[in-house]
Amino acid sequence: MPEPLQVVFVLQDDSLVLDWAGPAEALRLASLEIAALQLDVAPFVLRFAGTHSESTGSVGIQLQALEPLPDRLPKDSWIVLVGRTSAAEAKSQASRRELIAWLSRLAPGRPGLRLVTVCSGALLAAQAGLLDGRRATTHHQHLDDLARLAPSCTVLQDRAFVQDGNVFTSAGVTAGIDLALHLIAAHAGELVAARVAEQMAVALRRGPADPELSPLLAHRQHLNARLHRVQDALSVAPAEDWPLERMADLAATTPRTLSRLFAQHAGTSPQAYLRGVRLAVAKRSLETGASVAAASEAAGFNSELQLRRAWAAVGWPGTPSSARR
Repeated sequence: MPEPLQVVFVLQDDSLVLDWAGPAEALRLASLEIAALQLDVAPFVLRFAGTHSESTGSVGIQLQALEPLPDRLPKDSWIVLVGRTSAAEAKSQASRRELIAWLSRLAPGRPGLRLVTVCSGALLAAQAGLLDGRRATTHHQHLDDLARLAPSCTVLQDRAFVQDGNVFTSAGVTAGIDLALHLIAAHAGELVAARVAEQMAVALRRGPADPELSPLLAHRQHLNARLHRVQDALSVAPAEDWPLERMADLAATTPRTLSRLFAQHAGTSPQAYLRGVRLAVAKRSLETGASVAAASEAAGFNSELQLRRAWAAVGWPGTPSSARR
């Protein structure tokens, strides 16, 4: 298994607990899923650092044994900046200056060191010059502040999160969980992200910055364990033969009941869901350079013609051939 990927959460006094606890929990669960699925993907190691070894969270919780701000980090590490309560912005100016100097020195957002901000953590990044010339967002109450602190930054409103290269910014609070799920999906696959969302009992969604919802993530905003079991199996092995009876056996129910459950909880049919998963797999294969024939076979379509018909049926632009890289 690859070396663990280090994620450093930078915590200040009065940090908003949900800004860091939600994403941290999502990453912890993702590491468990990576191990359970025996994926050849780096698990996450969570670190919590600050200018002092102790801090107080927004709800009064006392945080202890915080690491000092690291002088260096391994390649491909992440730095996560979270928000603070509004009342805290005028406090601890010396600590804030120390943080800004540290960020300026490490320059997260460059290749090899990812920057992730949640809520008003984007303001700290802006003060360190890390958002200059980039597209970014933050909590709606701080959009004007972000524009003032980073005049060359294109500040986007009404976005759950925004990616610009190796910099990821989010609107804050629960949007931090949305961003964490997006990052997990990109790192370990949509199945891991879906299983994490299921365990956290949150609706799995992407931000409005994304033009479309991946078929591997769609129709999973429910808490029905039997359906998730079937959806997981289809996502893991879409190329296998999946008659309705086999799906129903996985859910320990009848084909008729399974169809009813899919309609009730997922808003689609089992067959349509499987087609969406297969299309997503085929599209991914095409984007990595596979031929239409190879992509069709990898996804479980009987022929290139069947893939083309499914592609047209969902209204995707172009053709499978035009999606090749």
